[in-house]
Amino acid sequence: MSTAGSPPDTIVLIHGFWVTPRSWEHWAARYEEKGYRVLAPAYPGFEVEVEALNADPGPIEAVTVPEIIAKLEGIVGDLDRPPILIGHSAGGVFTQILLDHGFGAAGVAINSAPTEGVKRVPLSQVRATFPVLKNPANRHRAVGFTPEQWHYAFANTFSEEESRALYDRYHIPASGPIFWGSALANIHPGPDDNHVDYDNDDRAPLLFISGTDDHLMPPSIQRSNAKHYKSATITEVKEYPGPHLLPAAPGWEEVADDALEWALEHAGRPSPV
Repeated sequence: MSTAGSPPDTIVLIHGFWVTPRSWEHWAARYEEKGYRVLAPAYPGFEVEVEALNADPGPIEAVTVPEIIAKLEGIVGDLDRPPILIGHSAGGVFTQILLDHGFGAAGVAINSAPTEGVKRVPLSQVRATFPVLKNPANRHRAVGFTPEQWHYAFANTFSEEESRALYDRYHIPASGPIFWGSALANIHPGPDDNHVDYDNDDRAPLLFISGTDDHLMPPSIQRSNAKHYKSATITEVKEYPGPHLLPAAPGWEEVADDALEWALEHAGRPSPV
């Protein structure tokens, strides 16, 4: 990437688990209307529709974090200038990893999963992730939510009817191998796939956005993740009313606009002295 000093003209939206790039459809359209080039890449093997992945979850079972990061870095690295990176849930982790690796002009992590070393495990998260972690056999397969589990984990502020519509439109199984690996990262020796350097002074500015009603990745996780960064870089946290599926919740327009405004204000800003 080059054109140092030029404002970002591209926004890269990074999806999380249990969903695909389709979950960014409203944000992508809004940013495109503002004149930005918007990329919402799928994980390797996920370049099909939601319905196809539900019918055949093989690509979900096969994908790995290094493959995801390599694909994202290849896309971002081919751009003429550093973009704004916005990730949701696991996509928030991948956003942090890309920033740590020197990519992006600024990053926004929305209801982010924790990076390695963040050990807070709120009770609501235990309940939300129990469908995956209750069975060790899930370490080797894709694991989906039932509509009821989805409602608790992703859409608890919606009515059951609204939650079911979102489930039908967005939901796919998640990678058991990746999820179990993330859950065990803090007891493995050495760095794991979700490792970042919290002392990296060259990292671009990062904003954590948290939904106050998020059961899956509650606000305490976002605050703890932010506090782990000890470098002289800009790291901030903002909270908005809403569930884990904040990009589709009422008021998402304000969140999307604020995220963009923050990223543009801080893009390329040097570390504070």
